[in-house]
Amino acid sequence: MRELPIVVLPVGVDDDALDACLAALEAGTPAGTRVWLADDAQSGPRGYAIVERWMARTALKADYTRRQRSVGETAHLDEVLAACGDADVAVLAADAVPTPGWLGGLAACFAGDGAIATATPWSNAGEAAAWPRIGEIDALPGDLERVARASAAMPAIAPELPAAVGHAVLLRGSARKRAGGLDAASYGSWYAALIDLSLRLSGLGWRNALCDTAFVGRRGEGAPFDGDMDRLAVRWPDWHARLANFLMRDPLRDSREQLVALHASVGPADAQRDLFV
Repeated sequence: MRELPIVVLPVGVDDDALDACLAALEAGTPAGTRVWLADDAQSGPRGYAIVERWMARTALKADYTRRQRSVGETAHLDEVLAACGDADVAVLAADAVPTPGWLGGLAACFAGDGAIATATPWSNAGEAAAWPRIGEIDALPGDLERVARASAAMPAIAPELPAAVGHAVLLRGSARKRAGGLDAASYGSWYAALIDLSLRLSGLGWRNALCDTAFVGRRGEGAPFDGDMDRLAVRWPDWHARLANFLMRDPLRDSREQLVALHASVGPADAQRDLFV
């Protein structure tokens, strides 16, 4: 069986979001999966206690690192990704809520098409990958496991996205290295750096795809730092028009409607499943 990608979770300042993310990660990710909690000097005493308690009981193969001084969101994540070498890495937002099967779905997306460099799952706050409405922020679904089962039943088409989205993204290690990694000198935010990386990958012939068989919830959308979008517009003058055109054409409408139908019809979870774990 192929080893699952490494999961990287940049630890944020919101302790409640961290606690919820770690609980969902534990529940929805196979035991033994490699997980790196990367702290750019963001967590306070309560956040550190949450991490320490989770690390002591998790079935995942987890590591935690903390910098003494912050180097910034993009610079820190670039260091972490560089340390992972050629390995494929799934980066979660600090407030992400992964659902059961999320990582396997992303890995299968890569396995099904070697030209995919970034795979982004559906999300309630996923911009171009948003569900049930494109470009809108919905509340977290009340039954995330039901959404996960519906997503898993979707056909694995992996349609094109204008760029990867930061709620959760699987990065192909070989493609990321070829593109030169993140541009921490130009962008302070992961939000903008991921768009830039996606566009560079696309220019090299790789694909930025929607993983239509996986779902990762989020409490809200990411945002750029001051000046990031101006620098992005200088380097990629057609980016805003490209994104606007995608949102207006809405090429994922049929896929979203199919997921809505599956969500309405999918059966209940196996009530006795926990008895056989």
